[in-house]
Amino acid sequence: MLSTIDMAALADRLAKLDEVKGRSLWADARIRFARNKAAVVGVVLLIFCFGFAFFGQMLSPYTYDYTDFTIMGHAAELGAPSWSKGYYFGTDDLGRDLFARTAMGTRISLFVGVIGSVIAVVVGTLYGAVSGYVGGRTDSIMMRIVDILLAVPFMFVIILLLVMFGKSLSMLFLGIGLLSWLGMARIVRGQTLTLKNKEFIEAARASGVSTWRIILRHIVPNLLGIVAVYATLLIPEMIVTESFISFLGLGVQEPQTSLGALISEGARTIRYGTLWQLGFPLFFFITTMFAFYFVGDGLRDALDPKDR
Repeated sequence: MLSTIDMAALADRLAKLDEVKGRSLWADARIRFARNKAAVVGVVLLIFCFGFAFFGQMLSPYTYDYTDFTIMGHAAELGAPSWSKGYYFGTDDLGRDLFARTAMGTRISLFVGVIGSVIAVVVGTLYGAVSGYVGGRTDSIMMRIVDILLAVPFMFVIILLLVMFGKSLSMLFLGIGLLSWLGMARIVRGQTLTLKNKEFIEAARASGVSTWRIILRHIVPNLLGIVAVYATLLIPEMIVTESFISFLGLGVQEPQTSLGALISEGARTIRYGTLWQLGFPLFFFITTMFAFYFVGDGLRDALDPKDR
């Protein structure tokens, strides 16, 4: 039996102990993400690609639209990569610096992927959250609209928009973004259905909080983990779509370029022995794809509540 003095001393020692601090979901996710070697490699590759895209052109003595007329038409003999001439990646068949054009192409492809993903995430998240929270006939009608749009050939609609309204970069952003939100809407709607009956949502509803305030302040913040993962995996899909459209000649127009357009040019001239025209743009295209997929998989594993 402990005496009163011993009990008091034990209570004093326990009171002096540091309080055990819990970790939030985001703190746990950050630790798990840092332990994922592939995800960390993906982050490093993304930093490299973004750095090259936004600062690479500063390292070149030539602009992306500068034409060396002494090389034009003789790229196979005179346009090979050369540090002494300042053509680090060589030139294309028109005598333009491939290093500067690859940097610009990477930048535009990243712009298309990120901006298109942001448009898809905003539209899809709000649409899916409203559909799932309101429910009933509204939910049925909104989901049937999504089903109908999913049945429409995605690539055909984008090509049709570019042909009808012009081959502009803004139309490419808008077309890819506004037609890529359907999958996000279905995912968000499913998650909203599980959240709408939680105690904190019922408490907010009983307190007289408006529907829009509940959606924006309580539903959407609890979906940020899933939205972040989906957005990260959506960006490479956007880049592939843009590259395919540019490969067909309907995307970014001259003198601007993108990775898809550069790969198309390189594939067209490879029979003349200009391997560098295809190799360097293809390298940055593949590196960007792998980097985003590594980061997306890392986020998905880090935010999985079953691993907590």
